Amino acid sequence: MQLDELFQQPQALPAVPKIVHELIDSFNNEDISIEEIARKLAADPVLSARLLRLANSAYYHVSRTIGTVPESIAMLGFVTVRTLVISSGLTGGYKSMPGLDLNQFWRYSMHAAAVSGWVAQQVRVNRDQAFTVGLMHAIGELVMHAGMPAAMLQLDQQSSPMDDDRLAVEERTFGYQFATVGSELARQWRFPLSFVEAIRHFPAPLAQPKFDPVAGVLHLAAWRARAELHQLDAAAMAAQVPAEVCAALGMAPDVLLKEMPPLAELCEGLEALIG
Repeated sequence: MQLDELFQQPQALPAVPKIVHELIDSFNNEDISIEEIARKLAADPVLSARLLRLANSAYYHVSRTIGTVPESIAMLGFVTVRTLVISSGLTGGYKSMPGLDLNQFWRYSMHAAAVSGWVAQQVRVNRDQAFTVGLMHAIGELVMHAGMPAAMLQLDQQSSPMDDDRLAVEERTFGYQFATVGSELARQWRFPLSFVEAIRHFPAPLAQPKFDPVAGVLHLAAWRARAELHQLDAAAMAAQVPAEVCAALGMAPDVLLKEMPPLAELCEGLEALIG
């Protein structure tokens, strides 16, 4: 199936609340009414409940209990709340997926998001942007499974969706892979161009004419999340760490290997994203 055909399959695209699309549009609209967004968000019981669980979680270390959507915006800021609501909306966009363990998929994506945010802080890249692209960098895998389930189930028998060679196997089979698909979804949903390009280029950030730091951050985060999934020990991670990407970001590999908190600690409280 060609890429344009895939996006014509109605079942391929995740079903997300209208408020999520409005928040995505807010990246391109400087005149967005935060008060109006807060009212609409408060009217969505599922998203607002998730937001409040996240806002009160250990991940954000807030000093007092946050009880309402306006309070969460006041405490965390609109940019962070937007990140959390879009992320929560995306994780709820698919209810089931033949051939894929959705809990495992979103846990991997959550790990990638948290690592992206942490690494972004170390190298002075926008943390909220890095977190968002970290969470959605592999969503193309879900689009492909939903849009062409028979072909993907057949491919899953050759290579697990979480295998390190998955991108190459998809490229050989279809002429595109999940990063291409996720990038196109981000483009169609009118995410900023920087999001679109980071998702497209994260598999090989050093192969691009101009190095994109967000794609580099995402490359490291996806590698670290897969290392966690495959339960690599410290020696294996040290042998496989993408040292050249670390160098391009101006970060020593040991920062990622030894200074970053364990993922269980780094992600503490983020389970509400996939709960």
